[in-house]
Amino acid sequence: MAALTAAELQRRRQELEGAPDPFPALPGAEAPSVTRSVSKQQQQQVQTPPAGFDSEDSQAFPALAPSSTAPPKAAAPAPGWGAGPRISAPVSRTVTDSFDLDVVDLSTAGKDGKRAASLSEVLRNVNAKFKVKTEASNQPSGYTLFTIKGDSQKDIDKAKKQLISLLSPQVTLTVNAPASTIAAIIGPKGAFLKQIRDETGAKVDIPRRDTATIAAVPNGKPAPVDDDEEEQEETIPITITAAGVYAREAKRLIDEVIAVRTSKTTQRVRDVPAHILPFIASRKADFEALANGGEVSITVNGNDIHVSGNRESVATVVEAIKAGIEDLKANLTSIKMPMPKRQHRLLTGKTAEEILNKSKCSVQVPKADSDIAEIALWARPADLPGALAAVQQAAASQHIQTFNIPGKHAQAHQIFTYLSRTGFSKTVIAAHSGISLHAPSQKELQKDPISIDIIGDKAAVDGAVKQLAEMCSKLNGATREIEIDWLIHRAITGKYAKKLKAFQDVQRVAVFWPAETSESSKVLLVHDPNADSKERNANLDEVEKEVLKFAKDVADVKTEVISVDAKWHSAILGKNGTTLNAIIGADSTLSIKLGKDAGKVLKAGEQATADTIAVRGVASDVTRAIKDIHRIVESAKNDEIDNGYSVEFHIPREYVGRIVGSQGAAVNKLRESLGIEVDFTDEDDGASKEKEKEGGLKKKKVSTSNAKARVTLKGRKENVEEAKRRILAQVERMADETSEILKIPRQYHPSLIGRGAKYVVRLEEKYGVKITFPRESDENGEGKTREQLKPDEVLVKGGKKGVADAKKELVDAVEFEKEANNSIKFTVPSRSVARILGKAGAQINEIKDNTGAQIDIDKAEDSTNVTNVTVRGTKTAIQEAKTLILRIANEVDDEVTETIKIESRFHRTIIGARGQGLKDLIVKCGGPEDPRAQAGLAHFPRQGETSDEVSLRGPKAIITKLKAELEAMAADLRDRVVLGVSIPAAQHRALIGRGGATLTALQNKHTVQVQFPGSRSYSTVGEPENASELADVDAADLVKVSGRKKACEAAIKEMQSHVKTAAPAHDRPAGNGHAAGAATVEETVEVPVKYHHAISQGGNFFRGLRSYGVNVDHSVTPPRPSLPRPSANGAAEARIDEAEAPSKDVKWEISPNHAGADDTIATWTLKARDQAGLERAKKALEEAIKTAEQSSHVGFLTVSDRSVFPRIVGSKGANVARLRAETGAEITVGRDDNIITLVGSESAVLAAKDAITEIINNASKPRPPRA
Repeated sequence: MAALTAAELQRRRQELEGAPDPFPALPGAEAPSVTRSVSKQQQQQVQTPPAGFDSEDSQAFPALAPSSTAPPKAAAPAPGWGAGPRISAPVSRTVTDSFDLDVVDLSTAGKDGKRAASLSEVLRNVNAKFKVKTEASNQPSGYTLFTIKGDSQKDIDKAKKQLISLLSPQVTLTVNAPASTIAAIIGPKGAFLKQIRDETGAKVDIPRRDTATIAAVPNGKPAPVDDDEEEQEETIPITITAAGVYAREAKRLIDEVIAVRTSKTTQRVRDVPAHILPFIASRKADFEALANGGEVSITVNGNDIHVSGNRESVATVVEAIKAGIEDLKANLTSIKMPMPKRQHRLLTGKTAEEILNKSKCSVQVPKADSDIAEIALWARPADLPGALAAVQQAAASQHIQTFNIPGKHAQAHQIFTYLSRTGFSKTVIAAHSGISLHAPSQKELQKDPISIDIIGDKAAVDGAVKQLAEMCSKLNGATREIEIDWLIHRAITGKYAKKLKAFQDVQRVAVFWPAETSESSKVLLVHDPNADSKERNANLDEVEKEVLKFAKDVADVKTEVISVDAKWHSAILGKNGTTLNAIIGADSTLSIKLGKDAGKVLKAGEQATADTIAVRGVASDVTRAIKDIHRIVESAKNDEIDNGYSVEFHIPREYVGRIVGSQGAAVNKLRESLGIEVDFTDEDDGASKEKEKEGGLKKKKVSTSNAKARVTLKGRKENVEEAKRRILAQVERMADETSEILKIPRQYHPSLIGRGAKYVVRLEEKYGVKITFPRESDENGEGKTREQLKPDEVLVKGGKKGVADAKKELVDAVEFEKEANNSIKFTVPSRSVARILGKAGAQINEIKDNTGAQIDIDKAEDSTNVTNVTVRGTKTAIQEAKTLILRIANEVDDEVTETIKIESRFHRTIIGARGQGLKDLIVKCGGPEDPRAQAGLAHFPRQGETSDEVSLRGPKAIITKLKAELEAMAADLRDRVVLGVSIPAAQHRALIGRGGATLTALQNKHTVQVQFPGSRSYSTVGEPENASELADVDAADLVKVSGRKKACEAAIKEMQSHVKTAAPAHDRPAGNGHAAGAATVEETVEVPVKYHHAISQGGNFFRGLRSYGVNVDHSVTPPRPSLPRPSANGAAEARIDEAEAPSKDVKWEISPNHAGADDTIATWTLKARDQAGLERAKKALEEAIKTAEQSSHVGFLTVSDRSVFPRIVGSKGANVARLRAETGAEITVGRDDNIITLVGSESAVLAAKDAITEIINNASKPRPPRA
């Protein structure tokens, strides 16, 4: 078996014992960089410890060869302990989690969903898949406890999810989701549904809307029809299949979406009187304020007011609006005031709003086409005098003048048409600032004269009248109308567009075609009013002749009349006239009139009947249209055969209104979804009418409780049968309906309703009931609801079973609220509030989470020394929370402050790497283990401060012990020394012993710490005091001993007593393939002294040469030079006594390497067993010298935040190794400081610096959110 090196022995010991360091520190011994062993108890308490890392670990960061031509198959060299400080290797910590299951179901836990043979088989499969270790144990309470251990929380979470899915019984839950919420449940491109499936592993089935069984009432909750409430909405059943816990979680996520979506509603206040509407609209802001912070939007649509927003807020606002309307109806009065029609325009729009705001009066103006010359004023009696004055002032505020277009009616109409089509009014308005022109209505255009009202300043109005008069004068005789069938207007404008344009350019005549929708055949010709009038008539005659010629050329218009049974006319028209529009086409001009309307296009003397259809247009289009009409009629006849199945049945008349729904919404949805006809008629209507005819008897009022209604369904047979089934099922549900009033004190109503009605909506959906709480009480003490509930009454209405179940859950919830609604109030010292709250509220939130209580802490006043604390919840939760809060307050009262002097050079040693030394010391003194609670107990001066004072603050018992321990440690550190001893590397293994037993016994015996070359702490214990005596000792043979001086000397003496003296060469036994006393070959090589330590790499290079059978003697062994240090170290050390972490600032310095070093040359003598080994050693030495020469610069990258170091190092040093290979620079990440040292050529150092800076910048960017 090959011999093991000291470094390999150390690693073997670490593997055997699981200790993070092969050289354990003794209690009280100096161990500034040795990671202490973690007890099992501590490992259980710390599930996710901070990741540590050590670049000096030979497994995590293998040493790079000096050059690409390194000898093959060489033994891996030990890390270079002299190359500078490196960061510590990741400490392997196990993460543990546990959960329990009441029932373990193996029926589907095997492969392909089959039954598993045993629980052990399932655990083995999960362990292998996720690389975890899972144990199961049966507990006395009957459940099974599962414990999972692994290297990462991510693997444990995956394994836990898999086990719960495999071993829990599968359940199926159903959620009746309103159809409007389905899109939100699915999410954009299925994102939310995918999130539910990923988080829970549940199978979520949402049926297509056309195949789903749709409830005819919202969420199974029948409710009376009310015009003010939102329309009823159908629901879609969503099925969820998964393990019980995950199925319930998936249902909870879907219920949250439904609650948010259904928490908003829209209600309408219909048919608000026109004189009251302005008063309500002006108070919009007041009504919205009644929402108490809820989102409410109020809009006016015609005479209706729409209120949208949160359900509760909308109900409040609607009630207020209705009350306002009733108040105005009772208190407003009106008077009528004569006023010329033209002045009405001055009392509309903004002017009307100003009058309302100023005088609290609403002005009602007749419609524009009305002949009424008076207005109505509505106001409260006390406001009417002021209203009259305000209206008169507004009516006289501007000058109004009417301009009558001159000429006979036909000519005036032509001039007005020209002015309108050319936008001449805009020209006039632009020329005279502040005026407005008002054209006559279509009704007024039929009267004589045709006039235009002009409003504005008198001077501007006079100028506008003058401009209009001048234009009318120019147009006198410049207009002419000709008759051309409107059906061919499009054909003319399309075919002769260029010629029509030429008329305007050459003859100066514009042709104005009427709108096609008006079906007018009058075409207006207008000669340019600004052109020479001498050629006017000739140009008009010429254009008229040409246009009429165009009409004759395209005039292939004919009228054809057909007779089609009137019952098929609806099929020809189609829904909203869509089929008729398709027959006419987008590019043709056809006139198709049905029934009596056909008389409009028939010739004189021809009569139209109900079956008449007249088609008029271009001949080819008429022929095509008639063919299409006949085809549609034939298709409708065939459809009647397919859809002619009908059925009749009876239902109680009292249910008809709810089946029909608000404004027919429910029955219309039934018609649209199944494509059938639905008709409801009263059963006794026919019989009553017969009795009236025979005997003239009056109809008797029939009791609605026994009255029946006949339902007639017509359509395809399968659709009709499905509609019948749905209607009868709905009737059955309504017949099973009952209601019950529960007596529940009003103080519990908000909790039962829930935020945004979340809880009550869930109950309604779960049990298919309608739950009504009383609203704000009126003067009689009754709630303002349809059911006239008292303040302490809650109405539950629905099916008998649903009402009973909902009642039970409501009663249970009330009992819970009675238990959980307790509260207590007490005081604590104001100076303890900060400790009770904790950093960013962490402490108080932890108390809330652990106890389940609600805690409110009042803001402390400067004038008092105490602060009020209110705790609400169950009695147990209140008592636990109060105990925890008072305990913290008492600790603050018991606090003491101490100050001790400890030399600053010992601070880092006491604090330890990443503050671990100080943390362990606090725990040892009885302090808390939580780092957050430890912060502030001991405060050391910041880095760079020269103070030696250490302040302690906390409970007296802990601070007393902590002070004594710190003083003892300081005294021990003052008397501590480091001594070196030369022990051949070949004998290190014997001194360490199997599993480190010999070394441990030596350290315990003398209370010292021994560091062999290759240990992680070797380079950090400092230089030996007797270093000058050991100048010629090979670095690989130098062992350091630290502790009290006498103890160190005794330990060194004992180690030296165990060192065996090497036998002469000729007495050595043969071994390793060499004969005893074999001759050696030698050769000398000159090596610059300044490169000595860069080449030796802390002895690694010489150990590598020994693998070739080569030893080295040096003429000079220089002292170890120190690398240049940065001029100002701005990095911050990891501490536990600082509350805030530093920012990620980066500082950079670069300087020449070997500056001021010794330039002398040393002679190295290479002694080898054979020439081949000598040549290999010479080649390796030459490459090492070349590499040392190229390391001309050293750079220092100082990072203020060490949290980015793991990303720089990478997994097992992968990033550092990659950067070394890519840039050629040696990279050393500081373990006890925030400095990254780069050594190499200037270009290599800069390249490495840029690459590391990029990693730091990327680490500081926020990660994108998960989909």
